[in-house]
Amino acid sequence: MATSGLARPLGLTRGAAALAGLAAAAIALLALPYVAPYFVIFVATEILIMGLFATSFNLLFGFTGLLSFGHAAYFGTGAYIAALLLRDLQPDFVWVLLAAGLGAGLLAFVIGALCVRLNEVYFAMLTLAFGMMVYVVFHQWRSMTGGTDGVAGFPITALGFGVHGQLGNPVHYYYLVLVVVAASLFALYRITVSPFGLILRAMRENTERVAFAGVPVYRYRLYAFVLAGAFAGLAGALFSPFNRIAVPEMVHWTQSAEPVLMAILGGASYFFGPLFGAAVFLTLERWITSYTTEWMIYLGIILLLLVIFLPRGILGLFDRHKEDAP
Repeated sequence: MATSGLARPLGLTRGAAALAGLAAAAIALLALPYVAPYFVIFVATEILIMGLFATSFNLLFGFTGLLSFGHAAYFGTGAYIAALLLRDLQPDFVWVLLAAGLGAGLLAFVIGALCVRLNEVYFAMLTLAFGMMVYVVFHQWRSMTGGTDGVAGFPITALGFGVHGQLGNPVHYYYLVLVVVAASLFALYRITVSPFGLILRAMRENTERVAFAGVPVYRYRLYAFVLAGAFAGLAGALFSPFNRIAVPEMVHWTQSAEPVLMAILGGASYFFGPLFGAAVFLTLERWITSYTTEWMIYLGIILLLLVIFLPRGILGLFDRHKEDAP
């Protein structure tokens, strides 16, 4: 009885601390354009976009136990859909985001239907193969994608629904990204704590036992794959207008490595781990490039040390301190 009595207030305290931290982060992000220069706003915008990309990947990796090496295929697809729509049709931006998410989700359905039947390294290698096939399509289809030149020179239209504001303004675009990413993260969080999310976690721990319980493993894996692809496409649709260009490198396997590093760096077993990892990864990248052009060597060494000494990610360090506390 004494143990349960102590556990309850401790749980409430931890939950209250988490809510306080989220509230403080939200206030800081909302106030950022008023106190920071444009460079910081640009970096914060990129962190938010890449954080959504990494979190969508972690729905597969951290919650379903599937390591994908081709997640950039959906990120790049969303980026190209947004760039082409803005260049040729110029609809309201909200429809651009919706089309990019749906288009990337449809591609994820086609690829996932073939990939999710496999496990472990076979799944990883098959996603890599399909990712490179998508890269070749975008790289070679010059009449549509511009080949190595990419798609550029497109305007950024109004948001739509009567909302006024110049999205070409970095501050306005930052707030749009903040709202879209916050809404997407909330949706992803609700997915992970829903009965569907609990089944995904159970499959991560023991797929065979879940299958014996009568759960259609293939179907649930495919659902997770499509959702992850759709949210990655949404991140890509935010990224190409941010960069003012969509290029084949956004689909390349090296782009797929970034969410893997971000998730592991922040902590794949924590929902906000990939977002935190994206912030650390991009901040380190900007800091090192300000001193040397050989930034990849030093960034690689730092990431290697972090992964070796913090196997549960940076957020796992805080849990370790809690476990060690008397």
